[in-house]
Amino acid sequence: MDMRFADPMKAMPGMYEAIQPILKVIHQGGVPRKTLELVHLRGSQINGCSFCVNMGVEQLKQQGETDERLATVAAWAEAPYFTEAERAALELAEVATRLADHSGQAVPDEVWNAAAKHYDERQLGSLVLMIGLTNFFNRVNATVQIPAGTPMPA
Repeated sequence: MDMRFADPMKAMPGMYEAIQPILKVIHQGGVPRKTLELVHLRGSQINGCSFCVNMGVEQLKQQGETDERLATVAAWAEAPYFTEAERAALELAEVATRLADHSGQAVPDEVWNAAAKHYDERQLGSLVLMIGLTNFFNRVNATVQIPAGTPMPA
C-alpha cells in the first residue's frame, strides 16, 4: 500500500501543531498516561490504523509496558493483566469508537457509569477527548494510507 501523499505534513500543514493544545488538555486531566495510551491503542486496533497501532505500542513500550499487556489489549476483557479502572476505560473506548454498532444510546449508561466509578468528571473528559482524538487520527491516517513505522513529525 502506497502512502497517498508524498509528504503528509506538507499536504496538511499545521495539523499536528493544531492538535498539540488538545493533547496538553488530555494529559493534564489526571488519567495515568499508560491508560490514555491503552485507550489510544485499542481504538486504533478497532479502526485498523496500522500507523497508530504501531505508534501506540512503541509509546507504551517506552513507558515500560509489559509484553503480556501489549499482546492482550485487543482481548482485554478476557485477559487478567488490566485493572478495573483500565477495563472501564477500554470498554468506554470500544463503545465510543463503535458508535454505529449501537441502536439507541450511543454510549450506554452502564458503560459510562462503570467508567465514572473510577474516574472523576475531569478524568472522564480526558478519556473522551483521547477517544475522539484517536478516532480523528485513525481516520486521517487510514484515509491517506500512512503506514506503520512512518516517522512522526518533529
